[in-house]
Amino acid sequence: MHYLQQQGLRLLMRNYRTPGRGGGEIDLIMRSGDGTTVFVEVRMRASDRHGGAAASVGRMKQRRIIFAARHYLMCLREVPPCRFDVVVVESGGIEWLQAAFDAG
Repeated sequence: MHYLQQQGLRLLMRNYRTPGRGGGEIDLIMRSGDGTTVFVEVRMRASDRHGGAAASVGRMKQRRIIFAARHYLMCLREVPPCRFDVVVVESGGIEWLQAAFDAG
């Protein structure tokens, strides 16, 4: 989170969960300087033996994040521009994948 704040994003919420079983979770919800709401999935891996941290955000994980993001957005008066980012933390450092996937 501090890495993203240093890059100019502002934290709105941590660990957002939809109610009930089988819902979704979003690690961080942030806002960029241009007003875009950024839904962030943070993935950590000690090694890249199984494709690394970025590869662990598969289609099913993406669907759960999108579900949670839609739930979050329903509570707002106006829907802002949005994007889905992934922050990868591996032994080599931090990689920020902006617009890593979309809701379409």
